[in-house]
Amino acid sequence: MGEYTCSTEEIADAVRLYAGVTRKKEIGAMVRALSFDSPDVIASFGEDAAVIRHCGGALLLAADGIWSRLMEADPYWAGYCSVLVNIHDIAAMGGRPLAMVDIFSISSEEIKQKVINGMRDASKQFNVPIVGGHLHPDTEYSVIDVAILGVADTDSIIYSNTAQEGDLIIISIDLQGRVHPSCMLNWDSATLRSAEEVQTQIKVMEKIGRSHLATAAKDISNPGIIGTLAMLLEVSGKGAILDLEKIPHPDLLKNNITFDQWIKMYPGMGFVLTSDPKNSDEIIEIFRSAKMTASVIGTVNSSGLLKIRYKEESSVVFDFNKNGGVMHLGCYK
Repeated sequence: MGEYTCSTEEIADAVRLYAGVTRKKEIGAMVRALSFDSPDVIASFGEDAAVIRHCGGALLLAADGIWSRLMEADPYWAGYCSVLVNIHDIAAMGGRPLAMVDIFSISSEEIKQKVINGMRDASKQFNVPIVGGHLHPDTEYSVIDVAILGVADTDSIIYSNTAQEGDLIIISIDLQGRVHPSCMLNWDSATLRSAEEVQTQIKVMEKIGRSHLATAAKDISNPGIIGTLAMLLEVSGKGAILDLEKIPHPDLLKNNITFDQWIKMYPGMGFVLTSDPKNSDEIIEIFRSAKMTASVIGTVNSSGLLKIRYKEESSVVFDFNKNGGVMHLGCYK
């Protein structure tokens, strides 16, 4: 597992107990309280973006709020990430992001300007405009939330809940980055890339969707690499065996991080996909051409268990049959 060694059980505990994972457990209750059938809604909760039938194609609608810890650490980076994570939600589904709106609560003029600067820089870099929203200029706290609209052809959308038994699991991350100076659990490659480079990286998933190469996908978000994979497996009603030594990572010693920190990190530009084995090499090459590192790290099965393996040692991270998974959706098939 790179330059650092941990037992598989230590890694499993690190994932299960990480706040980026545990705070997702409230999602299930929200889904049960709010969801209802609508004829034009193709997919909703459990996906990175809702899919809404529209004029022969589909609208993709998503929203994300930035964790208060990030706002406290670096308001500029919070503003930048509020744009970044929303664009990833649309891209992960094979869509094209169109525009964003925001809801911004402000406690100080200094924080306001830093957040706005971060949002503006990310919006320009990715070429996705912010077109409106709502402002609370006089609150006792500072919070930024963003919603995004995207489009896709209905037959090219990559869902989260469609992983199949026997699929290979592929992780793709831009490793040419750094641990963000303001947040130990954020890996930043995007701010070090040109606008052309990040826009090319975002379009990779659209190409994969149109070519029907992936069976399922999610962008790697706050739960980290293993936590995000667990969310995909949970909604797909599947399990998997994951080989820890195959997870791509930067030079851990050079970046002064441990392996268990790396697998919890928000990687900035990263996706987890499942695919038929015959398509894996093509997917990896498409990511490589966009300056991202992609590797096969495991295989999907029907066990309902997410198991991690390192050499002769293995541990169960989540048992979706018993403990409700990450989001507690109660939807194991």
